[in-house]
Amino acid sequence: MAVAVAGVLVAAGAITYAVAEDGGSADAPTAESADAGFARDMAVHHQQAVEMSYIVRDRTKDVEVRRLAYDIAQTQANQRGMLLGWLDLWGLPKVSADAPMTWMGMGDMPSAGEGSLMPGMATDSEMKKLGTLNGKQAEIFYLQLMTDHHKGGIHMAKGCVDKCTVKVEKRLAQGMVDAQQSEIDLMAGMLKERGAKARS
Repeated sequence: MAVAVAGVLVAAGAITYAVAEDGGSADAPTAESADAGFARDMAVHHQQAVEMSYIVRDRTKDVEVRRLAYDIAQTQANQRGMLLGWLDLWGLPKVSADAPMTWMGMGDMPSAGEGSLMPGMATDSEMKKLGTLNGKQAEIFYLQLMTDHHKGGIHMAKGCVDKCTVKVEKRLAQGMVDAQQSEIDLMAGMLKERGAKARS
């Protein structure tokens, strides 16, 4: 485990260094750029996925769901660290007065409810509900919430692939698209095994 974690940290450092070389201080993205907007928004989006995953790990003993939740939490926590690290590297703020996803031209979209700042994000009431469920009910609700969450994340990551200019950030975004689509497919099968399906 220690070796694996060390490998992730080394990889994260290598990617951060690559961004420094890729962007260069003179050509660093601006606060209003797609690069900065994606980094800020996806960091927030990822944080909720991490929280959701740790909640379900305490609500079920199912090995398959607990393993998936752990993988998602670790992957998205590491990616979140990279995104925030890049903002530091570029000397840009981690928060913006602009509405989420303004960089995609979607800053005026309606919210799904309190806590749901971007597409796919769960509302505060949904997060609270997840924390009250146990066993199979918790597993199903988590898989449904995370499927929605991944769909919203993929939409945003595709926006970065199209609009971001920092090459390594575009590659990370494409990696998110591929990995999260694969997990959506996996979760569809897990939901079917439990007699349920995605909400949308």
